[in-house]
Amino acid sequence: MAHGNSILVVGTGTIGEPLIGLLCHFRQRLGIDEVFFYKRSPLLTDRSKVNDLIKRGARLAVESDQAASFAKIGLKVEISREEALTAARVVIDCTPAANDHKQQWYEAYAENTDLFLAQGNAEDFGEPYARGINDSLLPRLAAPYLQVVSCNTHNIGELIGTLGFTAEGDSNLREGRFVCLRRANDISEDERYVASPTPYAHDDERFGTHHARDAWRLYRTLDHDLKLFSSAIKLNTQFMHVVHFHLKIDTPMTRDQALARVMENDRIAKTYKTSSNTIFSFGRDHGFFGRILNQCVLPYHSLHVSEDGREITGTSFTPQDGNSLLSSVAAVVWALYPETYEKIIQCLKPYFFHEV
Repeated sequence: MAHGNSILVVGTGTIGEPLIGLLCHFRQRLGIDEVFFYKRSPLLTDRSKVNDLIKRGARLAVESDQAASFAKIGLKVEISREEALTAARVVIDCTPAANDHKQQWYEAYAENTDLFLAQGNAEDFGEPYARGINDSLLPRLAAPYLQVVSCNTHNIGELIGTLGFTAEGDSNLREGRFVCLRRANDISEDERYVASPTPYAHDDERFGTHHARDAWRLYRTLDHDLKLFSSAIKLNTQFMHVVHFHLKIDTPMTRDQALARVMENDRIAKTYKTSSNTIFSFGRDHGFFGRILNQCVLPYHSLHVSEDGREITGTSFTPQDGNSLLSSVAAVVWALYPETYEKIIQCLKPYFFHEV
């Protein structure tokens, strides 16, 4: 059975590492008792970050037969994976193997665990979720499995909801087309870098690339069947993803009206900056673990509305994986405190920026 309000984060990669740090930093304000984190392999290259997470208050969980190997390189193991799964009320899988872990591990603990979360690459893990877009899904979950969508899906989804929907939540979107200009890899990674811009294949007949399909799945949880299409190009940069968007709407609006919608939405950061490196630098200096927690960062100058008011075009920067971290924390707190989670997560508000 779960012991108190304990959380288990599986994986210490690009999302797992800052998520563990964030949960530890805000542990008391979020109403969390213990933060466990699971590490599969005892690597000397990871020893420094694991020890720092332990200093922050997280407790290391490993496979039982690996405990001696971790101890040998100076890492303090406090609990086995099985014990951590038994203790945790919420489990957040931040690895590429979340779907495999669901079958191998999580299903056996489903009756005693409030929620299992996976990240954007685990499409079949559970219902897709993005904070502020489909929170109404949470109390309707039929099973304790949720997929926090990718950082670019957060960006696309927020643009759709802000510029393609009415204030009442009705769709005004006739069609949405997106080009994801993706960074090659995270600054923490050495692999998968590219030497020059590299287009993705359009391997989905309806949606082009998975980015539009993922956004469509997100809005299907709200009973909308949107016409979306996406392309993607990987660029030889490590700074930020950029989404170019083109929305066709039924009821026209002026540029001032479109900008007013953006200004009213605190999940969208606005900026006069024109490059990803200056926005990335702002996040490094002012964000949490270098992360801006807004869903996207929209440059004022990029927003264009056609003469007839029915086409909206622009570019929007994706703040690394900060938006995914926000949704992960929101889902965790909802699982622990479903009646008051909105109030509790306001402690993260300092890392939302009206302007970057």
